[in-house]
Amino acid sequence: ILKRIDELQLSDNTIVLYFSDNGPNSWRWNGGMKGKKGTTDEGGVRSVCFLKWPRGLPNGHRVNQIAGAIDLLPTLTSLAGVAPVSGKPIDGKDLTPLLQKKGMDWKDRTLFSTWAGKVSARTQQYRLDDRGELFDMIQDPEQKKPVTNDQPEVVAQLKTAVSAWQSEMELERLKKKVPTKNLLGNAVDPRPIPIGYKVFPIAILPARDGEPQGEVKRSSSAPNSSYFVNWKRLDDRLIWNLDVHASGKYEVTVDYTCPLADVGSTVEFRFGSRRLEGKVEPGWDPPLYTNQDTLPRPPAESTMKEFRTMRLGEVILEKGIGQLTLQATKIPGGSVMDLRRITITLLQEMEP
Repeated sequence: ILKRIDELQLSDNTIVLYFSDNGPNSWRWNGGMKGKKGTTDEGGVRSVCFLKWPRGLPNGHRVNQIAGAIDLLPTLTSLAGVAPVSGKPIDGKDLTPLLQKKGMDWKDRTLFSTWAGKVSARTQQYRLDDRGELFDMIQDPEQKKPVTNDQPEVVAQLKTAVSAWQSEMELERLKKKVPTKNLLGNAVDPRPIPIGYKVFPIAILPARDGEPQGEVKRSSSAPNSSYFVNWKRLDDRLIWNLDVHASGKYEVTVDYTCPLADVGSTVEFRFGSRRLEGKVEPGWDPPLYTNQDTLPRPPAESTMKEFRTMRLGEVILEKGIGQLTLQATKIPGGSVMDLRRITITLLQEMEP
């Protein structure tokens, strides 16, 4: 990519950012840091980040101050010389002074990481983990020896900061009137998925963000890149929490596979009082990929296959928060289908 940018003589006018995922998903080399994906320790949340812009950034400069993904929006818009368009507060900070070696008076701050209800707080020097243990990340970057008893004031300050942050997040949820306690599904992150925006009319709902009910299950224990399998009973259900931004007419499609012998199941799409029914056809039963990875996948990750898109139909959805439920009403064969995702596209806005 960099070579091609050079060939096109675009290097001086292109900001290249390389940013990684956080944490390995199994216990393997992690630079000595504690934790893996799904934890809020340093090894579970830290990512590399490289920026390249010959015209605007010094070569070989390393920024040692902590930063987070929330900083990317204000930083990139600042470097590009455009104002971020948002009606909401921007949580991150513009890192331009640090990137251009001008951040001499940069103030320390606290970054919060959360997963499945666990929260940790990170300052330049310390991390308070989700169990309330404090670590000096400068002297002990591998989090081997807590300094909780040695730094009671720091512990108290960070615990107060975590409580305030949690209260702020809960207040935002209440402002939006999101009844997460009354919604089923996706216990890791019960927040409803926003759909129905005119500027972003297509909303993709992968199996990863849904919740199986009954005997239907995901194709692997890790939700990422999984799909729903073992859908065989009438009381099996698939649930997604939605926040419909605009009342209107929507088109619904599903990405599926289905053995030829099982073609013909009828499935019902429900949201509020609205219903949409469709038949699973034609049959589509491709083999699993055999050349998906350079190295064999661990059992927790799905081997994928080619899914086919089937149009379920059009439906009127009212603005509001609720649960999308997909359930079979007739199963003539041995199974309904394997489901990769639902796609909901706003076709026309209507008055609520």
